[in-house]
Amino acid sequence: MGRKGETLAAKYLKKRGYKILKRNFKTPFGETDILAKKGDTFCLVEVKARTTDAFGLPSEAIDKRKRERYRKMALYLCDLLGEEVPVRFDVASV
Repeated sequence: MGRKGETLAAKYLKKRGYKILKRNFKTPFGETDILAKKGDTFCLVEVKARTTDAFGLPSEAIDKRKRERYRKMALYLCDLLGEEVPVRFDVASV
């Protein structure tokens, strides 16, 4: 289910003008499902796929700990690029 959700999210982003730079972008702080870019902004995209809402919406699975990990991944990306760049954290609910 996860891989299919990532593929659907990547197609959705491409149709909206995002360039998919990497899928399953690994950092020392964790992995983001999709690293994309639109204009000057880099997007770290967490894909949450569900077949039912019985256990809540996919986006509700993003807790404070995961948001903190993504903050660290954004700082790591800036360090990797050698400059501060606009970075956004998105959740793709499928």
